[in-house]
Amino acid sequence: MQERFLFEYAVIRVMPRVEREEFINVGIILYCAKKKFLQSIFVVDEQKISAIAGKIDMDDIHANLSAFERISAGAKNGGPIGQYDQASRFRWLTATRSTVVQCSKVHPGFSTDPYETMLRLHKELVL
Repeated sequence: MQERFLFEYAVIRVMPRVEREEFINVGIILYCAKKKFLQSIFVVDEQKISAIAGKIDMDDIHANLSAFERISAGAKNGGPIGQYDQASRFRWLTATRSTVVQCSKVHPGFSTDPYETMLRLHKELVL
């Protein structure tokens, strides 16, 4: 039997009007300490977002999600937060905030392959 590893994930959301609390799921961020895995994946459905937001600057959304991706990857162009250790980057990215791009609450689970689990969650919760 393959070893199963504890992971944590959150759904990445675009919430164009924070005060209305309406959102579109656009991605997943998944962290597995034992496997030293932290990655995010997203896809922006501009039609869905426009349906609840009306006019919104899609370039800003793409820029925010790209920053999110750089920070989770620990990229050099991820700014100071991108240089934190994986656990700190995950906690920072999933912290409660009132911004257009934000995360759901963090959920735990067990997986033999964090990457495959991230893809499965993305398919089930986003696509």
